[in-house]
Amino acid sequence: MRAQSLAGMIREVAKKSPNNPALMVPEGKEFRTMTYQEFWSTVHSFAAFLKSLGLQKGDRMVILSDNCAEWLYAHYAGQSLGVISVPIYPTLPAEQAQYIANDAQAKVALCGSDDYAKKLAPLEGIRVEQLRMEHHGVMNEDEWNRGIDSIASNDIALFIYTSGTTGQPKGAMLTHDAFLTVCEHAVPYLGITSSDVFFSFLPLSHVFEQIASCLCFYAGSCLGMNKNLASMASDFKVIRPTVMVAVPRFLESFMDRVTDAMKKEKPLRQKLFNLYITQGVKKAQGGFAPLHKLLDNAVGAKIRQRLGGRLNMVVSGGAALPKHVAEFYMALGLNILQGYGLTETTGGSCVNHPKRNKYWTVGEPIGVELKIAEDGEILFKGPTVMLGYYNLPEETAKAIDKDGWFHTGDIGEMEGKSLKITDRKKDILVLGNGKNVAPQPIENLIRESKFISEAVVFGDGMDYCVALILPNGEAIRSELGLAENTVMGDTPEVRDLLKREIDKTNKRLANFEMVKKWAMIDEPFTIDNGLLTPTLKVKRKQVKEKYGDLIKSLG
Repeated sequence: MRAQSLAGMIREVAKKSPNNPALMVPEGKEFRTMTYQEFWSTVHSFAAFLKSLGLQKGDRMVILSDNCAEWLYAHYAGQSLGVISVPIYPTLPAEQAQYIANDAQAKVALCGSDDYAKKLAPLEGIRVEQLRMEHHGVMNEDEWNRGIDSIASNDIALFIYTSGTTGQPKGAMLTHDAFLTVCEHAVPYLGITSSDVFFSFLPLSHVFEQIASCLCFYAGSCLGMNKNLASMASDFKVIRPTVMVAVPRFLESFMDRVTDAMKKEKPLRQKLFNLYITQGVKKAQGGFAPLHKLLDNAVGAKIRQRLGGRLNMVVSGGAALPKHVAEFYMALGLNILQGYGLTETTGGSCVNHPKRNKYWTVGEPIGVELKIAEDGEILFKGPTVMLGYYNLPEETAKAIDKDGWFHTGDIGEMEGKSLKITDRKKDILVLGNGKNVAPQPIENLIRESKFISEAVVFGDGMDYCVALILPNGEAIRSELGLAENTVMGDTPEVRDLLKREIDKTNKRLANFEMVKKWAMIDEPFTIDNGLLTPTLKVKRKQVKEKYGDLIKSLG
């Protein structure tokens, strides 16, 4: 029988497989492996500390920290007391972090550093504590277990705040049942077992990494925690994961590094690599590729070794996965499964099956009912849908209709059992001639070019579509043999190269969708400059405000 709470889930695994590895935790330059029994014992100790702070069932507890083992101890300790976790991205500015802590009416905030604690220090009525493992306490185990047993599956486990692409962040209320339902369906569907090792590097404050860690613990697998982004290359070699969840930006970045490094090799090695990838793409598409297996040891195995040598499944989510990126990894013999979900639907609503991977789709629905509305909008219903937005009944009523269907705001269509995302309902440009244009598919096509890091398309009230292009300096310098300090916008060869890339995209578009004019920008989109959300989505409105004059000049 399935556990009824997230804490109950960990308790079950710790009882059934106490000596199985649960965590690989960074300690200095090394990693320490922690068993499920040790993990659960640490959670118990942390729960006693939280109780000593006066936290009770239903109270809200903020966690503001980079990923670390203590993040998990605190979260599951809170879950064992019926406390609601409120994760806050450590990259958020103080004003936004304070807004979320205030909105959630949090009693306690656990912060991973003094700097993070300072962000919340001005708030009244919230106790700010350091997230450290010196915290110990004593709590009667029988009493603790009775408390865990009293948590109902439809009790709220987390408030996860949406990233705020439109207005203020909203707190999606997600139940224990929502997370456990995704696990119950996804673990057997994806074939995850207790012998799997996950590579954890996305922020635990994001629903995607929350679901990944839940899948891992539900299956009794081991979660290997990346130290930081700078140490990823060495961490892969130590953790040697079999499963990973990732966002397309990471996958694209690794692909670019591999292809750029290959350009510095001898001509024969370059030819072998290109042949291997070409054959691999053919194989991924179901074609005849007799040379792929022959070249795999010489080419593919060496690249896979950089990811630990055992990785066999990557689930991609958070944004659209470009087709050429999926095919690159599949050519390497890595099963890359595109999935789809929202914070409001507990992240994992659709994902491709390892043995029937339609990588150009977001896969089949798991643990959720799916319906395409008359206007093409994707609707979801079931236990994985949030209870609503905290303290926002009107916003909740807009998102969830009277029949319980959650309106995603995305447009899609079915291809057999698989869902294809074709558009974003709210992101429609209305040209001066009345034509409606969806910018996201155009942007995704433009970003398929390895020479373009980012593209944002505009056109409201204009005669045609225009775009702002952020060049991929590293790839362009390598291609054109330019000096490190080259200013892209001042270099005719760069403009010619990008024009060829835009022209290629335009050939794949209807006449009214074509990007007729474009301009280069040189400042990357980041969370700090307010142009990206913490989930790395472009804030179109802020980009339009920042570059308003430049966009007008293209009209």
